[in-house]
Amino acid sequence: MNESEPLSARIPVDIDRPDKIAYGLTFRQILIVTMTGATAASVYYLFHQVLPIVILAAFLLPLVALGLALALGHRDGLSLDRFALAAVLFSRSPKRMVAAPEGVSEPPRWCRLRGKLPAPLRLPVRAIRTDGALELADGGVAVLVETSTLSFHLRTAGEQAALVGAFGRWLNSLEAPVQILARACPVDLAAVIDALDQRTRSLPHPALSNAASQHIAFLDELNASRDLLTRQVLVVLRDHSTASGRRSVRRDACAAVVLRRAADTERTLAALGITTRLLDAREAHQVLTECLDPGGWHPAGLALPDDLITTSQESP
Repeated sequence: MNESEPLSARIPVDIDRPDKIAYGLTFRQILIVTMTGATAASVYYLFHQVLPIVILAAFLLPLVALGLALALGHRDGLSLDRFALAAVLFSRSPKRMVAAPEGVSEPPRWCRLRGKLPAPLRLPVRAIRTDGALELADGGVAVLVETSTLSFHLRTAGEQAALVGAFGRWLNSLEAPVQILARACPVDLAAVIDALDQRTRSLPHPALSNAASQHIAFLDELNASRDLLTRQVLVVLRDHSTASGRRSVRRDACAAVVLRRAADTERTLAALGITTRLLDAREAHQVLTECLDPGGWHPAGLALPDDLITTSQESP
């Protein structure tokens, strides 16, 4: 292949799309259409001599239209039958949940309850270890690895082929499921502006101070007039051990495995020019908090449950 030719590969947008069985329809669609037609035919066969054709048509035509809509329609990337099932499950699921891993206790008999009791909130993460590993509720362990990004379209065709080959080798070396998460996080430049303002006063030349002041004014205007976002790419590595033994021993073994995989990922992605960093316990706690409440305010520097809280006061 000529190096000047761009490297391209066709990948379907929806890789989880089901296979087409016949007439461009999936097995689920064919099953819904068949059941709808069989129901309509059975009703017509049983009642066509008893009821007028107008009444049968008034009943069967909406039934057939509903079946075809469920089979062929889509909403938000889902087929209408799955969308309707999700809507039913959502309507029957509890809307108020509280952090009660031991369960919500029933009120006393003399207490008159209005409505339903809240359901316990089941989070997928059970605890955060001091080494940054996340103990999952299903018994597994996961780690969060933050990676940098690179400009793929600015590379030559040969460099793009080398990047794709290196990334493919990392994918082929995976032994367990891996999730790549790209997040858009809001950014506040107030701390950066304050740090630049303090350093501007100690610059050795007035021209440098003037340039720094103009840059600070630009950042201040940008921070006040725009909703700034930054992109964060996380690689989630996990392991689930099925070996017998004590739970703490199994979790320690799983943590050692995912930490080793994180180190292997760091060495492999370094060939692409991507820097990786394993998030520690405090940073993992911050990421989970932001994911659970994307629109909320989550100041950094919160103490973990096992951390010692101390105060210090500077002398004047």
